[in-house]
Amino acid sequence: MKGSSLRVLVTGGAGFIGSHLCERLLADGHEVLCVDNFYTGRRSNIAHLLSHPRFEIMRHDITFPLYVEVDRIYNLACPASPVHYQFDPVQTTKVSVHGAINMLGLAKRTRARILQASTSEVYGDPTVHPQSEDYWGHVNPIGPRACYDEGKRCAETLFFDYWRQHRLEIKVARIFNTYGPRMHPNDGRVVSNFVVQALKGEPITIYGDGSQTRSFCYIDDMIEGLVRLMDTPPSITGPINLGNPEECTIRELAELVRELTGSRSPIVFRPQPADDPCRRRPDIGRARRELGWEPRVPLREGLLKTIAWFERVLQEQPL
Repeated sequence: MKGSSLRVLVTGGAGFIGSHLCERLLADGHEVLCVDNFYTGRRSNIAHLLSHPRFEIMRHDITFPLYVEVDRIYNLACPASPVHYQFDPVQTTKVSVHGAINMLGLAKRTRARILQASTSEVYGDPTVHPQSEDYWGHVNPIGPRACYDEGKRCAETLFFDYWRQHRLEIKVARIFNTYGPRMHPNDGRVVSNFVVQALKGEPITIYGDGSQTRSFCYIDDMIEGLVRLMDTPPSITGPINLGNPEECTIRELAELVRELTGSRSPIVFRPQPADDPCRRRPDIGRARRELGWEPRVPLREGLLKTIAWFERVLQEQPL
């Protein structure tokens, strides 16, 4: 909301998406309280914001209550890559469920509008394609990915129960694969994996046969979608898919990264992980109608910006 300064809490604010969101909110004139426990978030992501007069950072784990005064809350705190969320699956579930309860409690006390960063993983390995918001999903509740998938599904349940029971102003965004500068180099996500491997001349590792598909949204487009959703009238709660409807195979992505980096890295294949979705593509009709939003950055352009950032990171601190 431009033109009126609000005090905005961003949990997970030192993470990949969170740090870009903090930057955008400051540019829009708001005060920003960035909360992170630095499990996957990094101080380097927000180092350039520390001297900003309207930026404040607090080290805190949202599985414990937080007592602050805010007007709006973006709840982004949660490890989002399989490498990180499967390392401590119990804690992953806690941050999704207990964290949602604590942030909803804060929103209830302060009457703050609150946005939940949910995920396309609520759809599991989908049986419908593309995925629209009225699809209930196909999720294994006891598999190795369930701590994240079911944790986020439970968080959505809590948000809508608080909306129905306490008339909270809620927004739920289902975020599809997002990429760009400040991705964690070792997070195990496909874009960061491929780019780092290509730049280092290492084999580019594809899990499965490479025919599985994903849809990749550049970070600037994702931030625009989140801000637009937060600024909608109270009657618009979501869930709303935010992602790029342009679908490509993992093999196509690997070949494009190799082309754009000028790498000679060979492409190698490894077994596909359990419950890894075979197809993933958002139906963004609701986002187009209710937010006037759709991605604008083509994959090739976004990858070039991402590659340039990783090149600088590797020069400064080789992995």
